Amino acid sequence: MAKGYWIGRVTVSDAEAYKAYVAANAEAFSKYGARFLVRGGRFEAVEGTSRERNVVIEFPSYDVAVECYYSPEYRKAKALREAASVADILIIEGYDGEQP
Repeated sequence: MAKGYWIGRVTVSDAEAYKAYVAANAEAFSKYGARFLVRGGRFEAVEGTSRERNVVIEFPSYDVAVECYYSPEYRKAKALREAASVADILIIEGYDGEQP
């Protein structure tokens, strides 16, 4: 079964308030089996626009990734994020087929 991923690009406007979001999202991420593959770190925008922070979070499946986003646990954390940042977030299904 293909995994699910959140891909987020974030511009933080209030670093202290954003820390509260980071602490609050742990409950949902733990419950839904999330695993950070990218959490900040260096990047180079080689095409298009970018934001200052990038995140890739892996979930056991696409359905679990969607369920986590709409969960009561994440909704509480999301309210903190929205007050401290602007984000572009998408949920995408991974690929587990043949590789070249």
